[in-house]
Amino acid sequence: MRIATWNVNSVRARVDRITDWLVRTETDVLLVQETKCKDAQFPTERFTELGYEVAHFGLSQWNGVAVISRVGLEDVQTQFATQPGFHKDPEEEQALEARAIGATCGGVRVWSLYVPNGRELTDSHYTYKLDWLAKLKDEAASWLAADPQAQIMLAGDWNVAPTDEDVWDPAVFEGKTHTSAPERAAYFAFEDAGFTEVTRPHTPGPGVYTYWDYTQLRFPKRQGMRIDFALASPALAARVTGASIDREERKGKGASDHAPVIVELD
Repeated sequence: MRIATWNVNSVRARVDRITDWLVRTETDVLLVQETKCKDAQFPTERFTELGYEVAHFGLSQWNGVAVISRVGLEDVQTQFATQPGFHKDPEEEQALEARAIGATCGGVRVWSLYVPNGRELTDSHYTYKLDWLAKLKDEAASWLAADPQAQIMLAGDWNVAPTDEDVWDPAVFEGKTHTSAPERAAYFAFEDAGFTEVTRPHTPGPGVYTYWDYTQLRFPKRQGMRIDFALASPALAARVTGASIDREERKGKGASDHAPVIVELD
């Protein structure tokens, strides 16, 4: 089975690229982030015409996550149980954002995740990001505790560069989000909870990235970040036979600023 994750940065703007890519790569399950649309606006028919089922969670023109599968799609959840919300005013209701969707596809419990950006180290969105990751980690640990043989994949745009080799120049990110010690600790806490990042062993760095900003010619200059990952439970990690980053999909007119990340299972 082939499972991929891709921050598409607007599914409606890139539906042709996405469907062409699915056909060309014969991907079985695609986890999508940053769809930037409400549920009623998602181009579902374009995928069902190709034999895929779709589960989407979108509340506005921001965020949005989806699972697209041709190997079954069951038990959809549009949030994890303890998922926190956000509002810039702490006195207001902290509204849920469309950042997580789970489903069972071909016997694998997959989660498409769009982790909050954090914005600035002094911003309340940064605190929200750390809380969001901590709550997800606790929830994921409870799933493994309940069933150590569970096949679970947590994949998507983590908005964390876990090591210095995951950014083109660590000095540029000094004092900024994505590389701060608390963010990295929150990411590695998933390893302590029993999950393994399964793409890096097959796509080692340095200089291997999944995201390149649109500005300042970052892509042709190879000035990127590695922030898209797939973390697997022990039982699922044992099935991984390969992984790749489709850098070619970052090229050309109309590309997302992220590349698809693919995991191969036996």
